[in-house]
Amino acid sequence: MTHPSDTGPAPVLALRDVSKSFGAVRALRDVRLELLPGEVHALAGENGAGKSTLIKTLAGVHRPDAGQVLLDGVPVVFQGPGDARDAGIAVIYQEPTLFPDLSVAENIFTGRQPRRSLGRVDHRAARAATAALMERLGVDLDPERPARGLSIADQQIVEIAKALSFDARVLVMDEPTAALTGGEVARLFGVVRALRDQGAAVLFVSHRLEEIFRVCTRVTTLRDGALIAAEPLAGMTEDDLVRRMVGRDLAELYPKREITPGEVALSVRRLTREGVFTDVSFEVRRGEIVALAGLVGAGRTEVARSVFGVDRRDAGSVEVDGRALPHGSPSAAMAAGLALVPEDRRAQGLVMSLSVERNIGLTGLRATVRAGLMDRGAERDRALDWAMRLQVKYARIADAVSTLSGGNQQKVVLAKWLATGPKVLIVDEPTRGIDVGTKAEVHRLLGELAADGVAVLMVSSDLPEVLGMADRVLVMHEGRLTADIPRADATEETVMAAATGRAAA
Repeated sequence: MTHPSDTGPAPVLALRDVSKSFGAVRALRDVRLELLPGEVHALAGENGAGKSTLIKTLAGVHRPDAGQVLLDGVPVVFQGPGDARDAGIAVIYQEPTLFPDLSVAENIFTGRQPRRSLGRVDHRAARAATAALMERLGVDLDPERPARGLSIADQQIVEIAKALSFDARVLVMDEPTAALTGGEVARLFGVVRALRDQGAAVLFVSHRLEEIFRVCTRVTTLRDGALIAAEPLAGMTEDDLVRRMVGRDLAELYPKREITPGEVALSVRRLTREGVFTDVSFEVRRGEIVALAGLVGAGRTEVARSVFGVDRRDAGSVEVDGRALPHGSPSAAMAAGLALVPEDRRAQGLVMSLSVERNIGLTGLRATVRAGLMDRGAERDRALDWAMRLQVKYARIADAVSTLSGGNQQKVVLAKWLATGPKVLIVDEPTRGIDVGTKAEVHRLLGELAADGVAVLMVSSDLPEVLGMADRVLVMHEGRLTADIPRADATEETVMAAATGRAAA
């Protein structure tokens, strides 16, 4: 294998034959990586391939069991994330980790607030610096706004701004665009290219292959913890990259079955929440996959949460099989056969400190109670059954769900709700942040559920997913339903026209 450093500039940061194990699981095996100045380098691989472990090794969270980390060609040992940060390495993780009760500016400058001459925190300087970072990103976000209540997109922007505030020589971006709109992605890519032009080395991790080809020049691909290839992207196709990632041809990413919809399972009439969404009406039939599309902030997630009863509604009705659901009662929704897989799986879908087994069992506690006591054997059998059906990868069913990769965490959330045998399944961004192989598995699963008569309402920002999986596409714009498009008429143009307010229902 030829390395760029043999003929070009020396790498800023490199891994040499790095291995890392967690118990019996070998997360990395003799992996090599070189990040060059002035280059955007992609890291590709399925969930569980070792990408997160590699990133945490660069960030000083993990120390290699074998091999070396080299900074400017000199071996270094990071005792912790602080050492890596001091060395000029900034990491933006896939899931935002903000302090909810601090402001945007306070989150960005936590632990390193600008000081006045007497040592007091200079809040004005922090706000001004934050405003400058937001202007650089092209985002209008108030530095004094509390982090609590920020959307996933805005949380990600704060994390990106925090990383940029370090003026890092190496910027590691782990799924930075997963929750961003097209305009925000374009602005981010402009920032990435500016950093590249200023000589920074950028490691870009994304499951959106089109983004890798759009912004990167080289790619390192991992599979099962091992290095498969490190090569230029020039001349490669998405199919080539998928083949390296999954070890096989990905024949069908959107395995949509043709169905004949049955009776109406979910009926929503004139649903309104003041200031959020207005007069939303739609139906989902048995066996039908209906996508709820639109730009970030259009109100899609809020509608889904209101239908399930998590958020209040000011007007309107929700019926399952013709029976009206009471306001604000998720337990009543579950009893009626509704299930909700939320967008933010870590904060809303899982209890990260509990085991895989207990997380899957949370929705079936009543079913595993015998004479007032938990039947742990029944709980385990139920969890093992669903983990096997969804092909969840884990070391032990008793391990904390926090030890799993993002894609496998998503499968655990799905397993938890599918175990309830729902009549109506609401999935919010079902494939956000997961790899192409797992994405195909989730799509196959949704197709099978629909074929079995489950009504599926899928909230998604992934337009190819919407077009590939939906029987009908409902489009929202600024809190209103602007279009109901049948599959035969759904195109990127028709959906985006409705999402931007250029088409009326």
